[in-house]
Amino acid sequence: MRFLRQSWSVAAKDLRSEIRTKEALNASLSFSLVILLLFSFAFDPAAEQIRDFSGGLLWMVFAFAAALILNRSFARELENDCLDMLLASPVPPAALFLGKVSANFVLLMAVELIALPVFGIFYNVNWGMQAASLVLVTALGTWALAVIGTMFSALTVNLRLRELMLPVLVYPMMIPALMASIQLTTDLIAGQPLAGDSFLWLRVLVAFNVIFTALSVVFVDTVLLG
Repeated sequence: MRFLRQSWSVAAKDLRSEIRTKEALNASLSFSLVILLLFSFAFDPAAEQIRDFSGGLLWMVFAFAAALILNRSFARELENDCLDMLLASPVPPAALFLGKVSANFVLLMAVELIALPVFGIFYNVNWGMQAASLVLVTALGTWALAVIGTMFSALTVNLRLRELMLPVLVYPMMIPALMASIQLTTDLIAGQPLAGDSFLWLRVLVAFNVIFTALSVVFVDTVLLG
């Protein structure tokens, strides 16, 4: 119970900080909307082929926009040696990590839940009865992004080129989760339910989240404390 309270305290601190400045949130949201708008001019929204790469387009936007938020996760703690103070506090590194993951997850979901209706308008997508399943898949894929991105944000926080290194490290690790999210999103936008092959991809995404969340919690002490 104390562990959860500590995690929530860290998450609330990060959310308050981001809501006050809105630096990463505004940049990520603006990037997402601009890319969706540009691709709406590049492709015919009325074409049936749009359904074939809709999932890939959405998750490409989400993945690149996420880097703008994830990069700030630990970088904002560098000012006034705040990161050293956090590590010296009674909060264990695992609680600190999960708090930051939770804050990043909330921020990413906020951007994505705004981008999804915009995507539907630009590309004439009728979400139909699959809206709830699409939100579920988006949440699972976003948690994977938040966990991997926050871990590598901690790993690269002291690097001079962390803005460049973070995407280089995160995207290869995200390939299984992105493949599952893309396939599931494409099927759901096409109106197919979560069954058969789609359900297999859903299990891959859930397994990825469980495995990498557990590994991150176990090894975060080594990453943060050395």
